[in-house]
Amino acid sequence: MALTSKNKPTTGYALEIDGRIKTEFSTKEGAERGATELKQRFPMLQIRVYDAASQSLHEIRP
Repeated sequence: MALTSKNKPTTGYALEIDGRIKTEFSTKEGAERGATELKQRFPMLQIRVYDAASQSLHEIRP
């Protein structure tokens, strides 16, 4: 499932887990820390950090 204008945040950062926005963060560091912790616990998930300012996704790798 791709991000649509309906479900993507307009500010801050968010975790996209297996194609769905799950958690929003106000800082990039917080989002990346949360994503890294999840990826370590659940390596089979696809976890990406969404940056609302640049409207881009960056994948978290183990």
